[in-house]
Amino acid sequence: MSQDLFHRAYACLQTNDVDSKLALTAALAADWKCGALCLQNSDTPVAAITEPGRPDKPELVSALKVAQRKVSSPAGRAALIHSITHIEFNAINLALDAAYRFRDLPREYYGDWLKVAAEEAYHFTLLRDHLRSLGYDYGSFTAHNGLWEMAVRTAHDPLVRMALVPRVLEARGLDVTPVLIHKMASGGDKRAVEILEIILRDEVDHVRIGNHWYTYLCAQRNIEPMAMFRALLQEYNAQVRPPFHTAARLAAGFSEEELDTLARTSHTTLPK
Repeated sequence: MSQDLFHRAYACLQTNDVDSKLALTAALAADWKCGALCLQNSDTPVAAITEPGRPDKPELVSALKVAQRKVSSPAGRAALIHSITHIEFNAINLALDAAYRFRDLPREYYGDWLKVAAEEAYHFTLLRDHLRSLGYDYGSFTAHNGLWEMAVRTAHDPLVRMALVPRVLEARGLDVTPVLIHKMASGGDKRAVEILEIILRDEVDHVRIGNHWYTYLCAQRNIEPMAMFRALLQEYNAQVRPPFHTAARLAAGFSEEELDTLARTSHTTLPK
């Protein structure tokens, strides 16, 4: 097995079989942590990945066509859990791609994103196991590909990736997860509540990692972070919508000043 990080991360990304991807991701993170990997092929060309490895199911459809069911029913709760499971699967690939695609960054950057990949794989496993206990599986419902589409759009620049994936898409998860926890609790699904609480705890750190590297890259380029972030939101038609889970966002590295600014400007600069 190769001891080059980029070769190994690419292999994980291209793997279609879910269990193989989970095992390869865990091994990659463990090998990096114990110092068994190097960055020897940093000068090799980076492949364009329009579609990472994934199983045949779930069928990918427009976000408007993803199956919607009432959460008050067992099938509705399963469909919601499935949508979160799919987000976590995409998050594995996003973290792997962040480690594979962007070169000549500090070693700590790669360690951070391999840690994120391993934790997203853990979240996926918890959710898939719960789905199976409910009589369903990953692939039982349709899903959409919005997360990976943003990865493709930001593949040219790590600063743009850090701005629009961790600080927009993943930070949105901090805001909505408490609502999902309430829905699952209301439906009596205690195991789903436990899993979502684990995910919320870990996602605070994942967004913090994105914030850290966004700030680092802005400093490297002498760019004012808040002004750049607002410019990127407009350029990429990205959406930041309050209300925010303020405590989680502050713990993840957003400042009160930035949250206040985003709350004031979101209704005028960003479409609903």
